[in-house]
Amino acid sequence: MKAPLTADKLRFLVYSVKEKLWVKPLGFCLVSIFAVFIAKLADGTSLAEHIPEIKPESVATLLSIMASSMMVIATFSAGTMVNAYASASQSSTPRSLSLIISDDVSQNALSVFIGAFIYSAVALTAINHAFFNEAGVFILFCLTCLTFAIVILTFIRWVDSVARLGRVGPTLLKVEHATTRAIKNRINNPCLGAVPQEKIKEQGTHAIFSEQVGYIQLIDIAKLQRFAQNNDCFINVALLPGEFVSPERAIAFADKDIKSDEIISAFTIGEARSFEADPRFGFIVLAEIASRALSPSVNDHGTAINAISSITRLMLLWRKPKDSSKTDGQSEDDQNNTQDKIKYDHVSLPALNVNDLFDDAYTSIARDGAANIEVAMRIQKSLNTLKACFKNSEAAIDKDFVKAASILSKQSYDRAKLALNYDEDLKRIAQVYED
Repeated sequence: MKAPLTADKLRFLVYSVKEKLWVKPLGFCLVSIFAVFIAKLADGTSLAEHIPEIKPESVATLLSIMASSMMVIATFSAGTMVNAYASASQSSTPRSLSLIISDDVSQNALSVFIGAFIYSAVALTAINHAFFNEAGVFILFCLTCLTFAIVILTFIRWVDSVARLGRVGPTLLKVEHATTRAIKNRINNPCLGAVPQEKIKEQGTHAIFSEQVGYIQLIDIAKLQRFAQNNDCFINVALLPGEFVSPERAIAFADKDIKSDEIISAFTIGEARSFEADPRFGFIVLAEIASRALSPSVNDHGTAINAISSITRLMLLWRKPKDSSKTDGQSEDDQNNTQDKIKYDHVSLPALNVNDLFDDAYTSIARDGAANIEVAMRIQKSLNTLKACFKNSEAAIDKDFVKAASILSKQSYDRAKLALNYDEDLKRIAQVYED
């Protein structure tokens, strides 16, 4: 019996499909071909008695105009998208390219243009060979007019979107939105529905290794649960999505000697990290965008400050404000046990390391922006905000966030003291820094 399809796996599959540019155009092509033959079905009905007469030559003229123009527009849109992708790689970071490729507006526009070309070519061939009768010609005329309207509306919407495609500002927002989804999914399932590793007394006696080299993109926890139940064992997953796998590094441990092939198959390992199941990856990409903006060739500290603002908003998603309606007699542990529902009791998973999260988000920006007083001060203000908010939070990891923010604040302040030469700048950063 196969393991059930989990929400994480479904999101990963949807995201993987959206990254492929050929999927939507192929779907629109099939729909366009199907639409032509729908018109033929009208010839077998009494519809011809109730509709005005449409000459096939008129429909053929419209189809000829569409066929000649759609290929040109489709080629133009494809070229524009390629230029936008190249611009995004140069101005922000190549790691953001997958989000730009998966842009729905651009994919839909390219798909509509190609689909309209296929529709017009097939319909024109059919009508020139007298494939349709009077009713079929009328339905084909209506479909052609509808296709023209869809193409025009799509083109207008696409022109508005393509002006921002690949620009640094919209790319920052795309990365922030993708990271927000990943964080919220992880907050709802801190250990992906498995047993928190901190509750496990023994690691496991039998290590499981993978011969693949790359990053973990997805862990199929349901598949591991099914395997553990069938073999009466417990599986302790050692690595989280986003971590690097190599043959000498164990990906999991089991409490008995079992065949590891099925366990290894539950791990999707690829050459690059994925936004959907890896909250840390979004912070890395934001930090890369900020570091590139701070390079001497770009010298755009405003983009770095915007990236820090995005990081601050994302970090605060983990904050749980105090709830005055909480029952006084209910302990914090009881509340955590109520909230953290364990779906897979034969599998354990480590929690997200807060120190690694802060290191991904702030370290490179603090290093590259140490000599820039505006960036150095914004980092301190961001970390001060996190420390103040998480001190008043009820989240289980609030102390870890405060501690990590304090460490990064001290490191950033020390870097700024070494890089800044002007005394007034040193005084300003000292006033903002909270020890």
